[in-house]
Amino acid sequence: MNERDGFEQRLREARTRQGLDRPSEGDKQGLPPGPMGIGFRVGVELVSALVVGVGIGLLLDRWLGTKPWLFLLFFVAGSAAGVMNIFRLFKPPGGRKALARKAGDRKI
Repeated sequence: MNERDGFEQRLREARTRQGLDRPSEGDKQGLPPGPMGIGFRVGVELVSALVVGVGIGLLLDRWLGTKPWLFLLFFVAGSAAGVMNIFRLFKPPGGRKALARKAGDRKI
């Protein structure tokens, strides 16, 4: 039975190295399964960044008396943060090196 357990462990490691299986631990930040889950995650990322940016802008405008300017500045900053969050969501975990490894060690 011990020989079979060793084989299962080696098979699991080989499948993980080849990218056929995801690692079981630490993969909680990946994309949710299915297109509806991905769309929901993208929407939440974008809306939450916008809400935080607009909220900070409105509070600072009220406190400093600079009515529309900080609101507009933080609206743009929140929009940029939301887009960057979505970009990071779809970017492969290892960056360009992992993408090249997955594509068969071609130059990208």
